[in-house]
Amino acid sequence: MTLDLSVADVAAKPAKTLPDAQTVTSVKHWTDRLFSFRVTRPASLRFRSGEFVMIGLPGENGKPILRAYSIASPNWDEELEFYSIKVPDGPLTSKLQNIQPGDEIILRPKPVGTLVLDALLPGKRMWFLATGTGIAPFASLMRDPETYERYEQVVMMHTCRTAEELTYGRELVENLKHDPLLSELYGEDFANRLLYYPTTTREEGPFMGRITDNLTSGKVFADLGLPAMDAANDRAMICGSLAFNTDVKTVLEGFGLHEGANSDPKEFVVEKAFVGDGI
Repeated sequence: MTLDLSVADVAAKPAKTLPDAQTVTSVKHWTDRLFSFRVTRPASLRFRSGEFVMIGLPGENGKPILRAYSIASPNWDEELEFYSIKVPDGPLTSKLQNIQPGDEIILRPKPVGTLVLDALLPGKRMWFLATGTGIAPFASLMRDPETYERYEQVVMMHTCRTAEELTYGRELVENLKHDPLLSELYGEDFANRLLYYPTTTREEGPFMGRITDNLTSGKVFADLGLPAMDAANDRAMICGSLAFNTDVKTVLEGFGLHEGANSDPKEFVVEKAFVGDGI
């Protein structure tokens, strides 16, 4: 299910009334559980690709309901993009999933986060490891030229329950491989530097299985024709549920990689701003 709405499709809305308000410019519903949306960007907002901000809407009592959302657009984009799950009874997403172009959301313009390039040591290959909407910060980083300045290869491993839930990431990667800016900067072979490895866990498909299993079994290395991970060449970023993050961290440590931070760069980083399914 895909439904596009743009700000041109709706009547003009009144001037901003919320504190830290930004205007929704477009909404796209990918499935009955997933949607993305774009909003205006504050003129003063500067962020590093991979960071997150707090966004939200007023609650029934008038107080804002805020949650951490990774910015899915790169730092050069004139707007901000977000990718979200829909939770029927979620305090925020039960309301957020109904936004329309022209509506306002609250956006606190103080970006932070651990999934930034500066938190990693130099290396040859970057691994983005995500489940579900955890692909959002990597949607930003994959579109940032600095990622390809630092790494010869970028591998996007994304796992969802069904193929339909992979659509957002698949379309993004397919479009990126024909991106005129990146192709101009890095030549005709740029598309070969971005490797995409989507897997499903409940629906039969070309690739199946959890990221942890595909890493520990070596299947992903065999399928992509890559050597096994090692601390000298490979760097990684992890974003998913708390359990996923913990499990993948253990796997990476088994390959000899160590967790880093902005103040202490190492071989991999984990997104700390975990929000449960009740968002």
